[in-house]
Amino acid sequence: QVQLMDSGGGSVQAGGSLRLVCTASESTKDTYCVTWFRQRPGYEREAVAYISPWGSTIEYRSSVEGRFTISRNNADTTLHLQMNNLKPEDSGMYYCAAEHDRTCQVHTWTRAAMYHSWGQGTQVTVSS
Repeated sequence: QVQLMDSGGGSVQAGGSLRLVCTASESTKDTYCVTWFRQRPGYEREAVAYISPWGSTIEYRSSVEGRFTISRNNADTTLHLQMNNLKPEDSGMYYCAAEHDRTCQVHTWTRAAMYHSWGQGTQVTVSS
């Protein structure tokens, strides 16, 4: 399974932006679907944004749609989550997760149990 490393978190004021980076040990293009999850205090881990192995399907949690953008750099092994107009409720630990296309199903993209590769997480803190 691919190994992942998250980075790019930090502290910003409400309305600010951050760009998270997920660096993979091998190219995920055409091979792995990737989803960003977040863990907020007092909440279960929740899926935020998904990109299919070929990039043809992208999904977002409704609360972030229009503010967050997931993308894959097809020239190398990085994926990004651009987060704009951040809100205090976006604060939490963010993780990227990947699953091989053989077992990746878009209709279950929000289920953490589907993913076998996880980054270590990067903290995002948004102050009001």
